[in-house]
Amino acid sequence: MFDKVMESVKYIESKVSLKPEIAVILGSGLGNLVDVVENKQYIDYKDIPNFPQSTVAGHEGRLVFGDIKGKTVLIMQGRFHYYEGYTMKEVTYPVYVMQKLGIKKLVVTNACGGINTSFKPGTLMLIKDFINLMGDNPLMGANDERFGVRFPDMSEPYKLNFIDKAKGIAEELNIEHAVGVYAGFSGPYYETASEITMIGRMGADAVGMSTVPETIAANYLGIDVLGIACITNMATGIQKVKHSHERVVETANRIATDLCRWVQEIINAL
Repeated sequence: MFDKVMESVKYIESKVSLKPEIAVILGSGLGNLVDVVENKQYIDYKDIPNFPQSTVAGHEGRLVFGDIKGKTVLIMQGRFHYYEGYTMKEVTYPVYVMQKLGIKKLVVTNACGGINTSFKPGTLMLIKDFINLMGDNPLMGANDERFGVRFPDMSEPYKLNFIDKAKGIAEELNIEHAVGVYAGFSGPYYETASEITMIGRMGADAVGMSTVPETIAANYLGIDVLGIACITNMATGIQKVKHSHERVVETANRIATDLCRWVQEIINAL
């Protein structure tokens, strides 16, 4: 895997002159952040050696390099999911590439379902912790010390000082937000009402099908993480209408303006 990652890195560095400081992973329908990037340079996933390909609606499938608020950023416009049939190593492959590109900070976003009944569709939630319910882990298998240690600490998967900064910025911008625990579920079906009851009793405020693998990998790789979950629907048994991915993307698009304003200022502050 190390050789594959370095092959990807070598290709990217041959195509892009910018040296990003911060990376952002965008969830379903949240691609609007790219519009505010200056001095943009693009690389399609399909052109990068060994890179997976995004197959889900609302995910563009390209890396975007450029500047936001004077900081050089790398934006992943389209992520990979375990339910697409990828291994956990493939799902998190781009995070390994980010580390070897010199990334030290990562902002990860997602569209997900709300379990906390004080939430409503459109709530933006800072993730303070996660629960891994995917039945797998990107760190399984032989460990390569060139990436990270065998047993990484997960006592602070989302940096507390990042959360504090993000909360302060949200208040300055008058952006309503919450703080909660995110549960990662394998999908690709929307959870049953009984599963949501179980997940809620475990302490989760929201549930989705991404983010947890990237967070695990980033912590392993020594990258500091901030997570923002966009509550696009309430979970099964709480929401009275049936779920649809189209409605998820529609809600994500509606709240993308606030998210983009928020993330821009977060990037400036990190």
